[in-house]
Amino acid sequence: MEGTHIHHLTGILPQLLLGLPFVLALVLYIFAVVVSSRRRRPWPIYRTVCWALGVHLAIIAVVGPLANRAHADFVAHMLGHLFLGMLAPLLMVLAAPMTLGLRTLSVPLARRLSKVLRSWPSRIFTHPVVASLLNIGGLWLLYMTNLYSLMQENTLLHLIVHFHVFVAGYLFTVSMIYIDPISHRIPFLNRAIVLVIALACHGILSKYIYAHPPNGVQLEQAEIGGMLMYYGGDAIDIVLIYILCLQWFRSTRPRIELSMEK
Repeated sequence: MEGTHIHHLTGILPQLLLGLPFVLALVLYIFAVVVSSRRRRPWPIYRTVCWALGVHLAIIAVVGPLANRAHADFVAHMLGHLFLGMLAPLLMVLAAPMTLGLRTLSVPLARRLSKVLRSWPSRIFTHPVVASLLNIGGLWLLYMTNLYSLMQENTLLHLIVHFHVFVAGYLFTVSMIYIDPISHRIPFLNRAIVLVIALACHGILSKYIYAHPPNGVQLEQAEIGGMLMYYGGDAIDIVLIYILCLQWFRSTRPRIELSMEK
């Protein structure tokens, strides 16, 4: 009983460290919406809703009952992974935070932000191939090595893994669908090819987890967790594929209309 109490106390600080940035992100976003709407036309409500939902899903994954249960329950861990690494990043990308920031900041600060978005680190980390390696490659490293069991015992490693899962998921989403302005646009066909390969690797990993549980995970939990990763990931990926195809169609529609007029 005492060990459980100590474990609970030591788990509070990591949860606060993981959850606080998301709370701050929500506050800053809402503040930017208010300021931007006063200066310019009103900011779309659906984007604010997407940001709020994304932040809340991320917080659920790292703070509270689900986060506590994830230490001993692989299914809960996998549900948190879907929230933190896939669904929350997708919703937060759809909220167009960089566009909101450019609208809200003063001209000098907006120029600095624009310069950062055009910088070589931004070009590298938002390239579809690099972002896919960080995202899918990170998952293979997590579940195919002792990293999963080690992160349950090491607080710093626990923080690093969760931080990576979210950031890699966000960069992957940004690299596939362009909601915010981006100076280095990769052709749709290239992004589509990388996306298909990445989704295939994600699916293969989920099937491998189903048959070969990570260290410290029971077979029954690995089977349920693997299925959750496979089908839950597919459900989120369908939305990503739909948005990419819709953007692709819209980019070619003017050319089609022009050729029909000729």
